[in-house]
Amino acid sequence: MIEAPRPTDDDLPVLHTLRCIGFAALERVAEAAGLPAAEAESALIDLAVAGLVTHEPGDFGGWSLTGAGRAADAERIGAQLDTAGVRAAVTRSYEDFLVLNPELLDLCTAWQMRSADGFATPNDHTDPAYDARVMDRFTDFHRRAEVVCADLSAALPRFGRYRVRLTRALTRATSGAPQYLADEMESYHTVWFQLHEDLLVTLGIPRF
Repeated sequence: MIEAPRPTDDDLPVLHTLRCIGFAALERVAEAAGLPAAEAESALIDLAVAGLVTHEPGDFGGWSLTGAGRAADAERIGAQLDTAGVRAAVTRSYEDFLVLNPELLDLCTAWQMRSADGFATPNDHTDPAYDARVMDRFTDFHRRAEVVCADLSAALPRFGRYRVRLTRALTRATSGAPQYLADEMESYHTVWFQLHEDLLVTLGIPRF
């Protein structure tokens, strides 16, 4: 059997970022990975040559993993976890993440929907007091989420990127761009979802 191409240590962060965010344009891959666009593009080209990613051209094109890419990423990320000897620590942080996860989903729902006369209706954001209360709850949530992110980054430094991205999303939201709570590609909700995906992939847990 011919062994599947393997990502290098330099290319693995980009491969894994793409695994967690899904189909994406270069700029989004670079943003999520915390890399200059030119560096991310170079890694993506190398990964494409190795058959691990593919590119769809056009205005709505982007990059995605191949089947071989998903397998290579799972193998390398699992090996990284065990080589560092932090599986138990990441598992504990994942359990802490699961405690917070339903609250984050409820907060996003509260931001996007409101109850009126017993019925759920879209939040038209015409009630500043209501929106301010939800924003305050996001801020309180973030203080507790930061603890989970700090524990994860202590175990594996690559998880530190999520702390940066979540903080940036909340800062944007509280500084006049509230769409960064739940309605942008780099919103708090989107980054949290990608962290969830990363934890599942890292620990080898299937998403059902």
